Amino acid sequence: MVETLPSSSPSSIWRFSHRRWIPGLFSSYKPLFAFLWIVFFTSLFIWQRNFVDALSIFRRPMLVRPLPKLRPVAFNLTDFGAVGDGVTVNTLAFEKAVFAISKLGKRGGGQLNVPAGRWLTAPFNLTSYMTLFLAEGAVILGLDDEKFWPLMPPLPSYGYGREHPGPRYGSLIHGQNLKDVVITGNNGTIDGQGATWWKKYRQKLLNNTRGPLVQIMYSSDILISNITLRDSPFWTLHPYDCKNVTIRNMTILAPLFEAPNTDGIDPDSCEDMVIEDSYISVGDDAIAIKSGWDQYGVAYGRPSKNILIRNLVVRSMDPCLPNFDSAGISIGSEMSGGISNVTVENVLVWNSRRAVRIKTAAGRGAYIRDITYRNLTFENVRVGIIIKTDYNEHPDSGFDPKAFPVIRGISYTSIHGEGVRVPVRIHGSADIRVRNVTFRDMSVGTTYKKKHIFQCAYVNGRVIGSIFPKPCENLDLYDEQGELVKKSLYVVWGDAPDHSSLNVGILDYMFLFVRDSYRHIQEGHVSDPDIGTSVNPDECGDPHSFTVD
Repeated sequence: MVETLPSSSPSSIWRFSHRRWIPGLFSSYKPLFAFLWIVFFTSLFIWQRNFVDALSIFRRPMLVRPLPKLRPVAFNLTDFGAVGDGVTVNTLAFEKAVFAISKLGKRGGGQLNVPAGRWLTAPFNLTSYMTLFLAEGAVILGLDDEKFWPLMPPLPSYGYGREHPGPRYGSLIHGQNLKDVVITGNNGTIDGQGATWWKKYRQKLLNNTRGPLVQIMYSSDILISNITLRDSPFWTLHPYDCKNVTIRNMTILAPLFEAPNTDGIDPDSCEDMVIEDSYISVGDDAIAIKSGWDQYGVAYGRPSKNILIRNLVVRSMDPCLPNFDSAGISIGSEMSGGISNVTVENVLVWNSRRAVRIKTAAGRGAYIRDITYRNLTFENVRVGIIIKTDYNEHPDSGFDPKAFPVIRGISYTSIHGEGVRVPVRIHGSADIRVRNVTFRDMSVGTTYKKKHIFQCAYVNGRVIGSIFPKPCENLDLYDEQGELVKKSLYVVWGDAPDHSSLNVGILDYMFLFVRDSYRHIQEGHVSDPDIGTSVNPDECGDPHSFTVD
């Protein structure tokens, strides 16, 4: 008999042999493996910009974004001796930098980079073909002493300073008769340090109208984007008589109280303009479109037209503060050059006194026409939609009291919201009729429980489909297919003003207004003329919060 050994499978041989050759391989080729290990990690470091940068990424809290070069030539503010310590005054450095860029127009202009730091300065001017770039962490600070701010003539379409006769203060950043100007950055900030100005204004210590934060005049091809503007002494961003202006990706801030007239953006006699993708929270109108004041605006004759406002979140004056007049988006009241072809869409107005408003008066003349509001949302506002024709504030006694503005072609589509006290108040007059108003797809939740919350006077127009709350009876009713369902019975175009031009709701509203005003004055409440009722200051609580009585 022959004795045989059991056969071994390949897997068993592998299990037996690899225990021997792998340790042997490592021991025999140890220098080779060490070399390959070093090559691998060295290649990782080479992949970075340099060896030091590769190591430093482990100890940096964040990467600083490089400054893009948007012009053929770029300067740094520190090249001109600026110091960003918040104390050194850098006006001369800004002026030198702008002067250097002014020589480069034929080469495509120049860029001034403002690095991180706090750069204190008095007002300075821009030049054509210039980009002002504010790096992340850069803050341009305006000197808050008015003696450093130059005085300028009144705007020709206003005749007077807006607050005082005579000259007005210039803006912190100013430009006139320019072309191709860009103010942008990595969300740097321009800070007007307005608190001192606001206090002096309330104490009546200023003899001239306060200046804006940024004002560009008589210019074209302007882009302002990706920065924060805050605490302006007066209006924040004021393009005046400009064409082809784009404002986008902005943050504009001022306190909601005790920061008077700090409008966000005021397009004034401008055309072909876009304002988009921004957040605005200020102590007056977030946006106010203007075109001159009474006889001075009529004579100047520059309208605001072809303006698109979209994709905004805005907040204006706190709704509980008394005796202030503000809205999210306003048109007027200075509109004596005319305002037309304006679209406002995709806008949220929250915790504000009014949402969207048109305001004018006898003496303004001109027109407000072809205005489209679309896809608006109101949250916690006292009055949603308002057209007001008795905003009787005039530069002097030289205005023509028979210069009646024309208001027509105003449409509101896809209007929604909640916490609105009075959704609509359109109040024309016997001399200033509101013509051709359209409502479609509207549903606004209300907090005011009285009957007449959709208020109309001296207005005609139509409602397409069903809307909430119930519209006033001045308006014709159409179904969704555009077929007339009910014709308004109210005659609004008679030559003589009489009660036939008012619906019953307005007559009741007037009675309630007089009654409630008298009662609330006795009780120490504050009357609100836009809704015919009042706010009790004791019920408002924290001025940063919103409550409705």
